Amino acid sequence: MNWRKSSYTGGGNDDACVEMAESGDRVWVRDSKDPEGERLVFEREAFAGLLERVRRGEFAL
Repeated sequence: MNWRKSSYTGGGNDDACVEMAESGDRVWVRDSKDPEGERLVFEREAFAGLLERVRRGEFAL
C-alpha cells in the first residue's frame, strides 16, 4: 500500500501523525509512530462522513 501523511503534519522529525492509504473502495488509517500496529479500515463513504464530522468539530475535546 502507498501510505501518505496528513498535510497538517508538523514536518521535520515530527512523526506524531496519521497516515492513510487507499485500496479499492477502502481507506486505511494508521498511526505513523506504529506503522506495523493496528489499522482502521473504512468504506470511502464512511470515511468522508467521518472527515466531515471532524471538520464540524463534533469530536472536540
